Amino acid sequence: MEQKQQLPNATAVLVLGICSIVVNCYGIGLVLGIIGLALAAPGRRMYRENPSLYEGWSVLNAGFVTSIIGVVIGGFWAFFLMIWGAIMGGTLFSLHTFVNQ
Repeated sequence: MEQKQQLPNATAVLVLGICSIVVNCYGIGLVLGIIGLALAAPGRRMYRENPSLYEGWSVLNAGFVTSIIGVVIGGFWAFFLMIWGAIMGGTLFSLHTFVNQ
């Protein structure tokens, strides 16, 4: 009976995915999620090529899913902050113009 190998970076991907959800402020979660997705890609490819050689698919897949969730939440935050900045920037600019007239 042959020994199965652990998929590379499975635990790191899971930790990054969880952190991307929990620490999703100031763009940190978005960055952690993207790093998690990048680290998950080689392991997912290796498992698809020969699933009988590797174990730890559930950990890697959970990390992949949590990284996707973190990226989506981070994308919403980035979009919200851009809209908020545009509104506040426009409001401050028009208020400044109104006061100086």
